[in-house]
Parts: sequence; structure tokens; C-alpha cells
Amino acid sequence: MNAVPFVIGTVAIFALAYRFYFSFVGAKVAVRNDLAQTPAHRLYDGQNYYPMNKWVLFGHHFAAIAGAGPLVGPVLAAQFGFMPGFLWMLIGAVMAGAVHDYVILTASVQHDGKSLAEIARTEINKVGGITTSIAIIIIIIVAMAGLGLVVVNALAESSWGTFTIAMTIPIAILMGIWMFKIRKGKTLDGTIIGVILLILAVVLGRYIPQSQFASWFTFDHKTLTILIAVYGFFASVLPVWLLLSPRDYLSSIMKISVIGLLAIGLIIVAPEIKMPSFTEFTAGGGPVIPGKLFPYLFITIACGAISGFHSLVSSGTTPKMIMKEADVKVIAVGSMLTEGAVSIMALIAATSLLPLDYFQINVPVEKFQALLPKLHAMGFTETNLEQLSVAVGEEIAGRTGGAVSLGVGMAYIFSSIPGMNHLMSYWYHFAIMFEALFILTTIDAGTRIGRFLLQEALGRVYKPFQRTDWLPGNFIATSIVVFAWAYFIYTGSVSTIWPMFGTANQLLATIALAVGTSFIINRGRIKYAWITILPMLFVGITTITAAILNIKNIYLPQAFDAASAVPGIINLVLTLVILVCVIIIFSNAIPGWVKAFRGRGSVVLAGK
Repeated sequence: MNAVPFVIGTVAIFALAYRFYFSFVGAKVAVRNDLAQTPAHRLYDGQNYYPMNKWVLFGHHFAAIAGAGPLVGPVLAAQFGFMPGFLWMLIGAVMAGAVHDYVILTASVQHDGKSLAEIARTEINKVGGITTSIAIIIIIIVAMAGLGLVVVNALAESSWGTFTIAMTIPIAILMGIWMFKIRKGKTLDGTIIGVILLILAVVLGRYIPQSQFASWFTFDHKTLTILIAVYGFFASVLPVWLLLSPRDYLSSIMKISVIGLLAIGLIIVAPEIKMPSFTEFTAGGGPVIPGKLFPYLFITIACGAISGFHSLVSSGTTPKMIMKEADVKVIAVGSMLTEGAVSIMALIAATSLLPLDYFQINVPVEKFQALLPKLHAMGFTETNLEQLSVAVGEEIAGRTGGAVSLGVGMAYIFSSIPGMNHLMSYWYHFAIMFEALFILTTIDAGTRIGRFLLQEALGRVYKPFQRTDWLPGNFIATSIVVFAWAYFIYTGSVSTIWPMFGTANQLLATIALAVGTSFIINRGRIKYAWITILPMLFVGITTITAAILNIKNIYLPQAFDAASAVPGIINLVLTLVILVCVIIIFSNAIPGWVKAFRGRGSVVLAGK
């Protein structure tokens, strides 16, 4: 199969969906009122509530939601073949992910920029709000720790990547001061300055490892963990216009530009997708993902189709900066469909490798030889791994996790463009640095979102915490959130709880769609509730199935094995807690839906 039709088809379908389907959703469900003042204006504090140019805010939102998921998930799921992941991302991004993000961002804007938990409290009831808070706190700490670990692993002992990413911080501060203080409203000026400086940082970073400055930007895992925690703290407490938004905007320019270049490269090179449409591993027993295609494809590929973490961004930082409600569609739907396109490009890049090379990279070296006869029997006999290792300048066999195979795939595409065949090592290391940049922007926004959520909860005990501009509250809440996720990374215990994140994240998406359904029904739009109910049922069924299988086949056996009892018990307990949260929320939400249905669309006074 040639990759070009899939690239062009993806862009065309997403463009049509944005123009027609989401115009329908906007007219019937996520109804806007441009005459109403948004929370950014009405609750303006110059710190967190701040009206933001829609393209700068698009950059922040996209950077915050696009972490490791859209890059790594599709690569890992490629073991099932090309078509399952491609179809799930193509359909899921439209019918599930973008709907989820659009409805939750609209709901948060119309609830003063409050969190998903506060929306649940209003739209369902107090119990629903408390339960949602518990689920979110667990998920956000696990997510920040897991994503932080990926960044630490990518940047450890890498002076090039650390230098380039470190330079984005002063560049972002300069952009923030320029766009919001010196030349207020002049976004183009700041963008040009930022892009020029970013390009210089990328180009100069290539020479840092051979320079006298290499030691300044070379750190071990523990030192990097502390540095990232310090950055996360300041990104959370500083005014949003000074660091967080301009840095995310700058990062998004780089992210979208690189993926755009990758799409152009795919069209120029027109590579063959070498992975079959479906492999034998759809029935289970795969070396990368042991389970069957159903349900594990749908929790492995999260952000590229739908992700519960998006609901935290859509009810966290972004709604506090919306300038007018007309911007919601561009930011929520545009970011999600862009992320879906990123995921599909990542899948194509990885599956352009020979299947035997793909598995040799993503399977531990000590396990690969036992797998080799089966792969040969599947027809995967040709290999180019030795030449690829030489070309990128690293031994790439057994580099599991998806990041390296994606880096090699991207480098292969870029170096196949005429005139660039001698630059594969450069493109490979650039791709690895690019992946770290992708993920770090989720950590800074996630920390700020965690701070908002914790302040809302603490504010019910001591009211000043509810004020997002109260500095003592900002410092205390941020310190607690940063310490929680940094502790797991620093001690290495994040590997204990990370396996349950995929399931927990998609269960959060199910919760968010349930809250979104209540939001729709409570406004008398019950006949359009299917827009959120259908994806909620699909995501809910697949994820609950995965959770039950994980408990039965993984966590319970681990819990009864002395060698793995601790991680087994922790994952078992956390998964059960999230499942119970889902059950409680549905048991509180469904009666309101039934009442509204029997009343033929009459408005339910939620929370009363």
C-alpha cells in the first residue's frame, strides 16, 4: 500500500468533518453566544483569567493535549497491522475525540472556566462532583509522572535536546512580554521573533555535544527530574501570558511545522506501507501488546482518537483564556483533528519500516530470538536494521516503547527526500528531541490544571483557595502537585502505576462524556444527546472490558506473587477506584437523563 492516499484522505476527511459535522454540533449542541462575556473578560485577573488571541490559545491548547499519546500509541498499536489503528484514529478523532473536547470546553466556558469536577457537581449533583474529583486527582498525578519519566529518559545525557528545550523558556518569556506588554495584540511580530530564535536554538543545539558547553546541558535522570519539577512549578504559578501560553504556542508552531513537513515528505517520497493491513496478533499474543485487538487497541491509541486528559485541559487552563465563544470550535475541534492527523502521520512513519525491523526495535533483545520463527512464518523475513543503526549512529535493536521506532521512521522519510540522504543521523536525533518537546508541554499545563483542581477542593475548606490569583494558595497547591508527580519519577516508582494509566485515562473520557451528556440534556437538547452518548458507550464498553481483563490477567496474578505484589496491589486498587467512580457517576447521572426523556426534553435543574 502506498502512503500518499492515506495522507491526502486523512486531511480531506478531517477538513470536511470540521466544516460540516462540527458546524452541526455547534448549532445544535455546543451552542455559542458571542454577546455573552467569557470568563476571561468577566473574571479577568491578569494571572489565570486572561483573554488570549485565538491562535496563541490554539497553540497552548494543542501543545497541552498533544503529549506522548499521539506519537507513541499508534506506533505500539502497529503490531496489529496498519488498518486497525488508522481507522480508529480517522473515525474516533471525529466522532469521539473532537466531540468530547468541543462539548467539555463549551461547558467549562459557560461555567466560569471551572473544572470538570465542578461542572459535574452542577450538571449531575454533589456526589457526581466529588467522585469526578477523586478520579481526576489520581489520573493527573499518574499522567504527569509517566509523561515526565518519558521526557527525563529522552533528555538524560543529551545536551542537544536539553539545550534546545531549555532555550524555549527564555524565548517564550521574551515573546510573552513582547506580545502582551510591549506590543500588546501584535501577535505576528512576536511569532516571527520566536520562530527565528527557535530555529537558531535547534540548529545551534546540533553543535552543543561537541562544544565546551556540553557539560552545562548534560544531566543524569535525577537532576533532570528536579529541573523539570522546578520548571513545572514556575509554569504553574507565573502569569499565564508570561511563560505557559507563549511557550506552548511556540512549541505548537514547531510541532505542527514538523508534522506538516512530514506529511509533505510522505507525499514526495511516497513510501510503501510495509506493515500488513492486519497481522495475526489481532487475536492476541503480540510481543508489544499481549492482548487482543479488542479492547487493547482502543486504550493503546488514546490521544489520537479520544483522551480523558483532554477534558482536563478543556476545563482547566483553556476556558479561562477564551476571548469569545466563537473561538471554541477552532481551538477544541481544530486541535483534536490536528492531533488525529499527527497520530496518523506517526503510524505511517513507523509502518514504512520493514515489519521485521519494527519488531526488532520494539521487542527486548533477549525475547526477540524466541519470537523470530513466528515472524518468519508470518512472512517477515527481510531486514535492514544493521544499515539503519549505522545510519542513525546508534544501536536501535531492543529500544522498546515506540519512541525510537518512530524516530527512525521519521528520519527514514526525511532522509529519503532528494538531497537529504546523508542526514539520517541528524533527523533521527532531531526526532527524538522533537518527541521530548511534544511531551514537556503537557507537563507544564497539566501541573497548572492540577493546581486549579486542588485549589477548588481546598477552597471548600478554606475559601481563599478558590481564588486562582491568591499567591499563597497558588504556591501551596502547585507545590503539592509538583511534589506528587516528581516523587514518583525521582524514586522510580512511577513504573509501578504507569501500566494502569491507559485504562484510567479512557475511563476519564467516559466520565467526561457522561458529564457532557448531562450538560446537553439539562439545556433541553435531549434529541441531540446521541452525539455524546454513542462515543460514551463505545469508549466505556471497550475500556471497562480492558480494565476487567487487566485485573483478571495481570493485577491479581501480580498481587498473589511475592515478587510483584506491591505493583500488582497498587494497580489493582487504583483501577478498582476508577471503575467505582464511573459506576457512581453513571448511577447519579442516568436518573436525570431518564427524567428528561420522559418529560420530552424538559430542562432538568441539575444539582438541585
